[in-house]
Amino acid sequence: MRGGMEQREIVVVGAGPAGSTAAIALSQQGHDVLLIDRQTFPRDKPCGDGMPVGVTEMVYDLGLKEVFDQADFYPIDRVCLVSPAGYIYEGKLRMGKQGSKAHVIPRLQFDALLQAQAVRAGAEFFQARVTAPIVENGQVHGVKAQGAAGLLEIRARLVLAADGATSVISRALQPQRPPDVHRAVALRAYMEDLEVRPHQVEFFLHREILPGYAWIFPMDAQKANIGLGMRLDKFRQQQLSLEQLLENFLALPFMKERIRGNGRLHDVATWQLNFGSQKRLQRAFDGALLLGDAGWLIDPLTGGGIENGMMSALLAAQTAHQALQQGDFSRRMLHGYERACQAALWPVMRRSYLIQRWVLRYPWLLDGLIKYARNHPHLTNIFLAKL
Repeated sequence: MRGGMEQREIVVVGAGPAGSTAAIALSQQGHDVLLIDRQTFPRDKPCGDGMPVGVTEMVYDLGLKEVFDQADFYPIDRVCLVSPAGYIYEGKLRMGKQGSKAHVIPRLQFDALLQAQAVRAGAEFFQARVTAPIVENGQVHGVKAQGAAGLLEIRARLVLAADGATSVISRALQPQRPPDVHRAVALRAYMEDLEVRPHQVEFFLHREILPGYAWIFPMDAQKANIGLGMRLDKFRQQQLSLEQLLENFLALPFMKERIRGNGRLHDVATWQLNFGSQKRLQRAFDGALLLGDAGWLIDPLTGGGIENGMMSALLAAQTAHQALQQGDFSRRMLHGYERACQAALWPVMRRSYLIQRWVLRYPWLLDGLIKYARNHPHLTNIFLAKL
């Protein structure tokens, strides 16, 4: 594209899982889709890399079972929860439709797969940095973007914003930021020379970071994604950095026993999480929809956002298709997306938020629950539902 002005049917901002999923679904229906991202693919994205079984199910439903299975990603079939006092629960994860499983997949690979499939489905990919929405008389009519050829105005009938937790579109349309209790910060690193539990993800409800947790997600027999997440208000109340908190966790005796060699961390990265713990947050505007992390849809208990992001993308694609058929891009029309998100995501989100606020804050309660769950595994289904 050259500098100037471009006219498109749909612009999707952000080619992560939510944006690419929306682009795939809409392109498969024959719509003109421009998918914009500031980076080329493959590219890294800070994340725990855990993909719940629901993610695999949606990938299969998009018609991508063969290409996904051929990628031979690392499957997960077991989970381990460790309480503050060291009590342990271990259990099996459910299998989904068509034999789908949970996986640990580096975002470098997963996002590139979806982005490539969006292009294969018919979407056009454009590398550029979106700087602002084009808003006229309260209606979004496209985006302004800085590309290699200069500043470009891309007009569109509808904009789908999937540009992440720091979304330019979301901040412009909804400048008021929710309080810290609805946000979190996280750190991810990769480590070799670590004794991993094959095909098992581990969650450590470490006292120092409650109501958050630390994790070890294996990627092969010796390598793992290791990190931690912490609610932002609690993080601000203490004095340590995320790096120091992770060092403290790795210095615990049971962790030191599992580290071989020098235990060097690499590709350390941090990021912000926007919880979907506010029922009335606006996600539909005249001419625009907010998807995934840009729409504050991360699970408040697990911190997982990929499954909810992809689900929101499919719901947004349904609403967008209807809007395009009717030629109506008003918020009144697009409000159907908010209702669909509310029905599909809010019940689990509300439950997750209540558990995070009122259970994860008490170490003694977590110890008791995990001890009890060893003989009553159905209790852990609440936590494991998103894994």
